[in-house]
Amino acid sequence: MASSSSHQTSIPLPPDPGGGKPLDHEVPIHVVTESSQLPAEFLNPSAAKQLIIGFDCEGVDLCRHGTLCIMQLAFPDAIYLVDAIKGGESLIQACKPALESSHITKVIHDCKRDSEALFFQFGIKLHNVVDTQIAYSQIEEQEGRIRLPDDYISFVGLLADPRYCGVSYLEKEEVRVLLRQDPMFWTYRPLSEMMIRAAADDVRFLLHIYYKMMEKLNQRSLWYLAVRGMFYCRCFCINENDYADWPHIPPIPDNLIMEDTAPEEEILSALDVPPGKMGRVIGRRGASILSVKESCNAEIFIGGAKGPPDKVFIVGPVKQDGNYQPQSYPFSPATGLSFFQVQTVMLGLIANSKDLAPTALPIANAVGGPFSLSSSPLRSEEKP
Repeated sequence: MASSSSHQTSIPLPPDPGGGKPLDHEVPIHVVTESSQLPAEFLNPSAAKQLIIGFDCEGVDLCRHGTLCIMQLAFPDAIYLVDAIKGGESLIQACKPALESSHITKVIHDCKRDSEALFFQFGIKLHNVVDTQIAYSQIEEQEGRIRLPDDYISFVGLLADPRYCGVSYLEKEEVRVLLRQDPMFWTYRPLSEMMIRAAADDVRFLLHIYYKMMEKLNQRSLWYLAVRGMFYCRCFCINENDYADWPHIPPIPDNLIMEDTAPEEEILSALDVPPGKMGRVIGRRGASILSVKESCNAEIFIGGAKGPPDKVFIVGPVKQDGNYQPQSYPFSPATGLSFFQVQTVMLGLIANSKDLAPTALPIANAVGGPFSLSSSPLRSEEKP
Protein backbone atom coordinates (compact mmCIF):
# COMPACT_ATOMS: atom_id res chain seq x y z
CA MET A 1 0.00 0.00 0.00
CA ALA A 2 1.13 3.58 -0.61
CA SER A 3 3.43 5.17 1.89
CA SER A 4 2.40 8.27 3.81
CA SER A 5 2.31 11.47 1.78
CA SER A 6 2.64 15.13 2.71
CA HIS A 7 0.64 16.12 -0.37
CA GLN A 8 -3.11 16.58 -0.15
CA THR A 9 -5.95 17.85 -2.28
CA SER A 10 -9.73 18.01 -2.06
CA ILE A 11 -12.13 15.83 -4.04
CA PRO A 12 -15.69 17.02 -4.56
CA LEU A 13 -18.29 14.27 -4.27
CA PRO A 14 -22.04 14.24 -4.79
CA PRO A 15 -24.11 14.24 -1.59
CA ASP A 16 -24.18 10.94 0.26
CA PRO A 17 -27.80 9.88 0.82
CA GLY A 18 -26.76 8.69 4.27
CA GLY A 19 -25.27 12.06 5.09
CA GLY A 20 -21.89 10.59 6.03
CA LYS A 21 -19.63 12.04 3.33
CA PRO A 22 -19.04 15.80 2.95
CA LEU A 23 -19.22 17.45 -0.46
CA ASP A 24 -15.54 18.41 -0.29
CA HIS A 25 -13.01 16.36 1.60
CA GLU A 26 -9.25 16.26 1.81
CA VAL A 27 -7.48 13.21 0.41
CA PRO A 28 -3.79 12.30 0.21
CA ILE A 29 -1.81 12.34 -3.03
CA HIS A 30 0.58 9.38 -3.30
CA VAL A 31 3.49 9.31 -5.74
CA VAL A 32 3.81 5.66 -6.74
CA THR A 33 7.08 4.09 -7.90
CA GLU A 34 6.33 0.47 -6.95
CA SER A 35 3.20 -1.55 -7.61
CA SER A 36 2.94 -2.51 -3.93
CA GLN A 37 1.98 1.12 -3.24
CA LEU A 38 -1.27 0.74 -5.19
CA PRO A 39 -4.56 -0.60 -3.73
CA ALA A 40 -4.88 -4.38 -3.96
CA GLU A 41 -8.39 -4.12 -5.43
CA PHE A 42 -6.94 -2.09 -8.31
CA LEU A 43 -4.09 -4.48 -9.03
CA ASN A 44 -6.40 -7.51 -8.86
CA PRO A 45 -9.70 -6.57 -10.53
CA SER A 46 -12.70 -8.59 -9.43
CA ALA A 47 -16.39 -8.74 -10.27
CA ALA A 48 -17.01 -8.77 -6.53
CA LYS A 49 -15.27 -5.41 -6.12
CA GLN A 50 -16.33 -3.07 -8.93
CA LEU A 51 -14.38 0.20 -8.99
CA ILE A 52 -14.92 3.60 -10.58
CA ILE A 53 -11.81 5.77 -10.80
CA GLY A 54 -10.73 8.99 -12.45
CA PHE A 55 -7.95 8.40 -14.99
CA ASP A 56 -5.52 10.46 -17.05
CA CYS A 57 -2.00 10.35 -18.45
CA GLU A 58 0.72 12.97 -18.77
CA GLY A 59 3.76 12.82 -20.99
CA VAL A 60 5.91 14.29 -23.71
CA ASP A 61 4.00 14.53 -27.01
CA LEU A 62 1.68 11.81 -25.73
CA CYS A 63 0.91 9.36 -28.55
CA ARG A 64 2.43 6.15 -29.94
CA HIS A 65 5.86 7.77 -30.24
CA GLY A 66 5.84 10.12 -27.23
CA THR A 67 6.87 9.36 -23.67
CA LEU A 68 4.31 8.39 -21.04
CA CYS A 69 5.51 9.95 -17.77
CA ILE A 70 2.66 9.77 -15.25
CA MET A 71 -0.65 7.94 -14.92
CA GLN A 72 -3.12 9.56 -12.54
CA LEU A 73 -5.67 7.44 -10.67
CA ALA A 74 -8.37 9.20 -8.62
CA PHE A 75 -10.11 7.08 -5.97
CA PRO A 76 -12.74 8.53 -3.60
CA ASP A 77 -10.23 8.42 -0.74
CA ALA A 78 -6.87 9.10 -2.45
CA ILE A 79 -5.10 10.12 -5.64
CA TYR A 80 -2.23 8.01 -6.97
CA LEU A 81 0.36 9.43 -9.36
CA VAL A 82 1.92 6.40 -11.02
CA ASP A 83 5.45 7.47 -11.95
CA ALA A 84 6.33 5.74 -15.22
CA ILE A 85 9.76 7.41 -15.31
CA LYS A 86 10.98 6.07 -11.97
CA GLY A 87 8.83 2.93 -11.79
CA GLY A 88 9.56 1.90 -15.36
CA GLU A 89 7.74 -0.58 -17.55
CA SER A 90 7.26 -3.12 -14.76
CA LEU A 91 5.13 -0.63 -12.82
CA ILE A 92 2.92 0.15 -15.81
CA GLN A 93 2.60 -3.54 -16.66
CA ALA A 94 1.39 -4.18 -13.10
CA CYS A 95 -1.50 -1.80 -13.91
CA LYS A 96 -2.38 -3.61 -17.16
CA PRO A 97 -5.05 -5.96 -15.69
CA ALA A 98 -6.87 -2.97 -14.20
CA LEU A 99 -6.66 -0.82 -17.32
CA GLU A 100 -8.01 -3.67 -19.45
CA SER A 101 -10.60 -4.84 -16.91
CA SER A 102 -14.37 -4.55 -17.36
CA HIS A 103 -14.66 -4.50 -13.54
CA ILE A 104 -12.94 -1.10 -13.24
CA THR A 105 -14.56 1.91 -14.89
CA LYS A 106 -12.00 4.50 -15.96
CA VAL A 107 -13.46 8.03 -16.13
CA ILE A 108 -11.37 10.12 -18.52
CA HIS A 109 -11.69 13.19 -20.72
CA ASP A 110 -10.78 12.42 -24.36
CA CYS A 111 -9.12 9.01 -24.19
CA LYS A 112 -7.81 8.69 -27.76
CA ARG A 113 -4.15 9.68 -27.34
CA ASP A 114 -3.86 8.17 -23.85
CA SER A 115 -5.08 4.86 -25.25
CA GLU A 116 -2.70 5.11 -28.20
CA ALA A 117 0.29 5.67 -25.91
CA LEU A 118 -0.65 2.76 -23.64
CA PHE A 119 -1.17 0.43 -26.59
CA PHE A 120 1.96 1.13 -28.61
CA GLN A 121 4.34 1.69 -25.70
CA PHE A 122 3.10 -0.99 -23.29
CA GLY A 123 0.72 -3.27 -25.21
CA ILE A 124 -2.21 -2.21 -23.01
CA LYS A 125 -5.70 -2.17 -24.52
CA LEU A 126 -7.55 0.47 -22.51
CA HIS A 127 -11.09 -0.79 -21.84
CA ASN A 128 -14.27 0.17 -20.01
CA VAL A 129 -13.87 3.92 -20.14
CA VAL A 130 -16.46 6.62 -19.56
CA ASP A 131 -15.20 9.47 -21.71
CA THR A 132 -16.63 12.70 -20.33
CA GLN A 133 -16.12 14.44 -23.67
CA ILE A 134 -18.43 11.91 -25.33
CA ALA A 135 -20.87 11.99 -22.40
CA TYR A 136 -21.10 15.78 -22.61
CA SER A 137 -22.00 15.61 -26.32
CA GLN A 138 -24.59 12.90 -25.66
CA ILE A 139 -26.27 15.00 -22.97
CA GLU A 140 -26.27 18.08 -25.21
CA GLU A 141 -27.91 16.07 -28.01
CA GLN A 142 -30.32 14.43 -25.57
CA GLU A 143 -31.44 17.87 -24.36
CA GLY A 144 -31.96 19.19 -27.89
CA ARG A 145 -28.83 21.28 -28.34
CA ILE A 146 -26.97 20.96 -31.64
CA ARG A 147 -23.20 20.61 -31.54
CA LEU A 148 -21.20 22.05 -34.41
CA PRO A 149 -18.55 19.84 -36.09
CA ASP A 150 -15.28 19.79 -34.12
CA ASP A 151 -16.95 21.65 -31.25
CA TYR A 152 -15.68 19.27 -28.58
CA ILE A 153 -15.82 20.44 -24.98
CA SER A 154 -12.39 20.96 -23.46
CA PHE A 155 -11.65 19.74 -19.95
CA VAL A 156 -11.32 23.34 -18.76
CA GLY A 157 -14.68 24.14 -20.36
CA LEU A 158 -16.29 21.10 -18.74
CA LEU A 159 -14.99 22.09 -15.31
CA ALA A 160 -16.35 25.61 -15.77
CA ASP A 161 -19.86 24.37 -16.64
CA PRO A 162 -21.98 24.89 -13.49
CA ARG A 163 -24.06 21.81 -14.32
CA TYR A 164 -21.05 19.59 -13.64
CA CYS A 165 -18.48 21.45 -11.57
CA GLY A 166 -18.52 25.22 -11.96
CA VAL A 167 -14.86 25.75 -11.09
CA SER A 168 -12.17 27.83 -12.75
CA TYR A 169 -8.99 25.98 -13.72
CA LEU A 170 -6.53 28.84 -14.22
CA GLU A 171 -3.56 26.66 -13.31
CA LYS A 172 -4.09 24.61 -16.49
CA GLU A 173 -3.07 27.56 -18.65
CA GLU A 174 -0.03 28.09 -16.42
CA VAL A 175 1.08 24.51 -17.08
CA ARG A 176 0.37 24.88 -20.81
CA VAL A 177 2.71 27.87 -20.93
CA LEU A 178 5.42 25.85 -19.19
CA LEU A 179 4.91 22.97 -21.61
CA ARG A 180 5.30 25.29 -24.59
CA GLN A 181 8.51 26.67 -23.10
CA ASP A 182 9.83 23.23 -22.15
CA PRO A 183 8.12 20.16 -23.68
CA MET A 184 10.17 17.91 -21.34
CA PHE A 185 8.33 19.34 -18.29
CA TRP A 186 6.79 16.00 -17.22
CA THR A 187 10.10 14.09 -17.39
CA TYR A 188 11.86 15.95 -14.57
CA ARG A 189 12.38 14.26 -11.21
CA PRO A 190 11.78 14.64 -8.37
CA LEU A 191 8.26 15.84 -9.10
CA SER A 192 7.86 19.49 -8.11
CA GLU A 193 4.93 20.81 -6.09
CA MET A 194 3.51 22.31 -9.29
CA MET A 195 3.78 19.01 -11.16
CA ILE A 196 2.05 17.11 -8.36
CA ARG A 197 -0.70 19.69 -8.07
CA ALA A 198 -1.26 19.87 -11.84
CA ALA A 199 -1.37 16.09 -12.24
CA ALA A 200 -3.83 15.71 -9.36
CA ASP A 201 -6.02 18.56 -10.64
CA ASP A 202 -6.53 16.72 -13.94
CA VAL A 203 -8.32 13.84 -12.19
CA ARG A 204 -9.68 15.01 -8.84
CA PHE A 205 -12.95 16.34 -10.29
CA LEU A 206 -13.66 13.40 -12.59
CA LEU A 207 -15.67 11.26 -10.17
CA HIS A 208 -17.87 14.21 -9.26
CA ILE A 209 -18.49 14.94 -12.97
CA TYR A 210 -19.17 11.24 -13.62
CA TYR A 211 -21.98 11.05 -11.06
CA LYS A 212 -23.49 14.30 -12.30
CA MET A 213 -23.52 12.98 -15.86
CA MET A 214 -24.96 9.59 -14.91
CA GLU A 215 -27.96 11.42 -13.43
CA LYS A 216 -28.67 12.97 -16.84
CA LEU A 217 -27.91 10.21 -19.36
CA ASN A 218 -30.81 8.05 -20.55
CA GLN A 219 -30.42 4.40 -21.57
CA ARG A 220 -30.01 5.23 -25.25
CA SER A 221 -27.25 7.74 -24.53
CA LEU A 222 -25.54 5.31 -22.15
CA TRP A 223 -25.29 2.73 -24.95
CA TYR A 224 -23.79 5.30 -27.33
CA LEU A 225 -21.40 6.38 -24.57
CA ALA A 226 -20.18 2.81 -24.04
CA VAL A 227 -19.76 2.01 -27.74
CA ARG A 228 -18.15 5.29 -28.74
CA GLY A 229 -15.83 5.04 -25.75
CA MET A 230 -14.66 1.66 -27.05
CA PHE A 231 -14.19 3.11 -30.54
CA TYR A 232 -12.28 6.12 -29.18
CA CYS A 233 -9.93 3.76 -27.32
CA ARG A 234 -9.26 1.86 -30.55
CA CYS A 235 -9.26 4.82 -32.93
CA PHE A 236 -5.52 5.51 -33.25
CA CYS A 237 -4.54 1.96 -32.21
CA ILE A 238 -5.11 0.36 -35.60
CA ASN A 239 -3.05 -2.78 -36.15
CA GLU A 240 -2.69 -5.58 -38.67
CA ASN A 241 -5.34 -7.85 -37.14
CA ASP A 242 -8.20 -5.32 -37.36
CA TYR A 243 -8.62 -5.06 -33.58
CA ALA A 244 -9.36 -8.80 -33.33
CA ASP A 245 -7.66 -9.07 -29.93
CA TRP A 246 -9.65 -6.18 -28.42
CA PRO A 247 -12.86 -6.79 -26.41
CA HIS A 248 -16.04 -7.24 -28.45
CA ILE A 249 -18.26 -4.24 -29.10
CA PRO A 250 -21.61 -4.78 -27.33
CA PRO A 251 -24.80 -5.16 -29.38
CA ILE A 252 -27.76 -2.82 -29.06
CA PRO A 253 -29.64 -3.91 -25.90
CA ASP A 254 -33.01 -5.60 -26.38
CA ASN A 255 -34.84 -2.96 -24.38
CA LEU A 256 -33.63 -0.26 -26.79
CA ILE A 257 -34.41 -2.27 -29.93
CA MET A 258 -38.05 -2.35 -28.87
CA GLU A 259 -38.25 1.45 -28.76
CA ASP A 260 -39.34 3.65 -31.67
CA THR A 261 -36.10 5.62 -31.38
CA ALA A 262 -33.75 2.64 -31.23
CA PRO A 263 -30.09 3.64 -31.74
CA GLU A 264 -28.32 2.87 -34.99
CA GLU A 265 -25.57 0.29 -35.26
CA GLU A 266 -22.21 2.04 -34.89
CA ILE A 267 -19.10 1.50 -37.03
CA LEU A 268 -15.42 2.45 -36.79
CA SER A 269 -13.49 2.42 -40.04
CA ALA A 270 -10.00 3.52 -41.08
CA LEU A 271 -9.36 4.94 -44.52
CA ASP A 272 -5.87 4.79 -46.05
CA VAL A 273 -4.71 8.04 -47.65
CA PRO A 274 -1.81 7.84 -50.13
CA PRO A 275 1.25 10.02 -49.43
CA GLY A 276 0.70 13.64 -50.36
CA LYS A 277 -3.09 13.34 -50.64
CA MET A 278 -4.15 14.37 -47.13
CA GLY A 279 -4.34 18.03 -48.20
CA ARG A 280 -7.13 17.12 -50.60
CA VAL A 281 -9.09 15.49 -47.81
CA ILE A 282 -8.73 18.51 -45.53
CA GLY A 283 -9.19 21.16 -48.21
CA ARG A 284 -8.22 24.80 -48.12
CA ARG A 285 -8.47 26.00 -44.50
CA GLY A 286 -10.26 22.75 -43.69
CA ALA A 287 -13.24 23.51 -45.94
CA SER A 288 -13.58 20.05 -47.51
CA ILE A 289 -13.44 17.98 -44.34
CA LEU A 290 -15.68 20.47 -42.51
CA SER A 291 -18.32 20.21 -45.24
CA VAL A 292 -18.38 16.43 -44.92
CA LYS A 293 -18.61 16.65 -41.12
CA GLU A 294 -21.54 19.06 -41.36
CA SER A 295 -23.41 16.63 -43.60
CA CYS A 296 -23.57 13.69 -41.22
CA ASN A 297 -23.55 12.48 -37.64
CA ALA A 298 -20.18 10.77 -37.98
CA GLU A 299 -17.02 11.64 -36.08
CA ILE A 300 -14.04 12.05 -38.42
CA PHE A 301 -10.53 12.06 -36.99
CA ILE A 302 -7.19 12.62 -38.73
CA GLY A 303 -3.98 11.35 -37.16
CA GLY A 304 -2.06 14.48 -38.11
CA ALA A 305 1.48 15.14 -36.94
CA LYS A 306 1.23 12.67 -34.05
CA GLY A 307 0.05 9.95 -36.39
CA PRO A 308 -0.92 7.81 -37.95
CA PRO A 309 -0.38 10.48 -40.64
CA ASP A 310 -1.86 8.53 -43.57
CA LYS A 311 -5.25 7.56 -42.15
CA VAL A 312 -8.70 9.02 -41.64
CA PHE A 313 -10.88 7.43 -38.96
CA ILE A 314 -14.68 7.53 -39.21
CA VAL A 315 -16.96 6.70 -36.27
CA GLY A 316 -20.71 6.82 -36.63
CA PRO A 317 -24.05 5.14 -37.29
CA VAL A 318 -24.50 3.05 -40.43
CA LYS A 319 -27.60 4.99 -41.48
CA GLN A 320 -28.55 8.64 -41.24
CA ASP A 321 -31.81 10.54 -41.17
CA GLY A 322 -32.62 12.96 -43.93
CA ASN A 323 -32.90 12.78 -47.71
CA TYR A 324 -29.59 12.14 -49.42
CA GLN A 325 -29.06 14.36 -52.47
CA PRO A 326 -25.98 13.22 -54.40
CA GLN A 327 -25.81 16.43 -56.44
CA SER A 328 -25.53 18.70 -53.41
CA TYR A 329 -22.03 19.99 -52.66
CA PRO A 330 -21.07 21.59 -50.38
CA PHE A 331 -23.25 19.32 -48.31
CA SER A 332 -25.86 20.70 -45.94
CA PRO A 333 -26.69 19.29 -42.50
CA ALA A 334 -29.98 18.05 -43.96
CA THR A 335 -28.19 15.92 -46.53
CA GLY A 336 -28.03 12.94 -44.19
CA LEU A 337 -25.09 11.03 -45.67
CA SER A 338 -24.87 7.40 -44.64
CA PHE A 339 -21.67 6.00 -43.16
CA PHE A 340 -20.58 4.36 -46.43
CA GLN A 341 -21.47 7.46 -48.43
CA VAL A 342 -19.19 9.44 -46.10
CA GLN A 343 -16.42 6.98 -46.89
CA THR A 344 -16.96 7.42 -50.61
CA VAL A 345 -17.02 11.20 -50.32
CA MET A 346 -13.64 10.98 -48.62
CA LEU A 347 -12.36 8.87 -51.51
CA GLY A 348 -13.67 11.48 -53.93
CA LEU A 349 -11.75 14.17 -52.11
CA ILE A 350 -8.58 12.10 -52.30
CA ALA A 351 -9.06 11.54 -56.03
CA ASN A 352 -9.68 15.29 -56.47
CA SER A 353 -12.80 14.61 -58.48
CA LYS A 354 -14.63 17.68 -59.77
CA ASP A 355 -17.92 16.12 -58.70
CA LEU A 356 -17.38 15.42 -55.00
CA ALA A 357 -20.73 13.74 -54.44
CA PRO A 358 -20.41 10.11 -53.28
CA THR A 359 -21.87 8.81 -56.56
CA ALA A 360 -18.90 10.28 -58.45
CA LEU A 361 -16.89 7.22 -57.45
CA PRO A 362 -18.13 3.64 -57.58
CA ILE A 363 -18.90 2.32 -54.12
CA ALA A 364 -16.42 -0.51 -54.75
CA ASN A 365 -13.64 2.01 -54.22
CA ALA A 366 -14.52 2.00 -50.55
CA VAL A 367 -13.20 -1.53 -50.18
CA GLY A 368 -10.37 -1.76 -52.67
CA GLY A 369 -8.22 0.01 -55.25
CA PRO A 370 -5.53 2.65 -54.69
CA PHE A 371 -7.65 4.59 -52.18
CA SER A 372 -8.96 1.97 -49.83
CA LEU A 373 -10.05 1.07 -46.36
CA SER A 374 -7.05 -0.13 -44.38
CA SER A 375 -9.20 -2.51 -42.35
CA SER A 376 -12.64 -4.00 -42.25
CA PRO A 377 -15.17 -1.73 -40.53
CA LEU A 378 -15.49 -2.52 -36.84
CA ARG A 379 -19.15 -2.82 -35.91
CA SER A 380 -21.18 -3.10 -32.78
CA GLU A 381 -22.18 -6.75 -32.65
CA GLU A 382 -25.42 -7.87 -34.21
CA LYS A 383 -27.94 -9.93 -32.32
CA PRO A 384 -27.77 -13.65 -33.18
